[in-house]
Amino acid sequence: MKINKTNAARLLDQAKILYELIPYEVDENDLSAIHVAADLGENIEQVFKTLVLHGDKTGYFVCIIPGDKEVNLKIAAKVSGNKNSEMIPMKDLLSVTGYIRGACSPVGMKKRFPTYIHETCLDFECIYVSAGQRGLQLKVNPQDLIRVTEAKPAILY
Repeated sequence: MKINKTNAARLLDQAKILYELIPYEVDENDLSAIHVAADLGENIEQVFKTLVLHGDKTGYFVCIIPGDKEVNLKIAAKVSGNKNSEMIPMKDLLSVTGYIRGACSPVGMKKRFPTYIHETCLDFECIYVSAGQRGLQLKVNPQDLIRVTEAKPAILY
């Protein structure tokens, strides 16, 4: 089966970062990272989801966290230099990032936003993040992902 490269994959190629494109079965009724991990047969702690938030001082920022966790908005605000933060409305995701729900990659958003990744990513040789389309994940070394997204490891929940 031929897998077409996504924009996120092409950007990793340009940065000379090794990765694998890993397909999974999409369930339109369950776009959760928990479903993705189960379909891949991988540890949920290694399958990260990409969340876009808005802070009262800095504007948009990105949090990358393990798929079974919920971002703590107060902690995320503090880490990102805000007093308050909130998840952006789902209807704004495409216009802000260029990605849709269930396919938001931390690589290749329309603009580069401040990015924070939960520090547990460093416990693994590789983690999974969205490749920018439903049904496709990037398997990548977390240090490489941090380098290409300029993410700061942090506690986010």
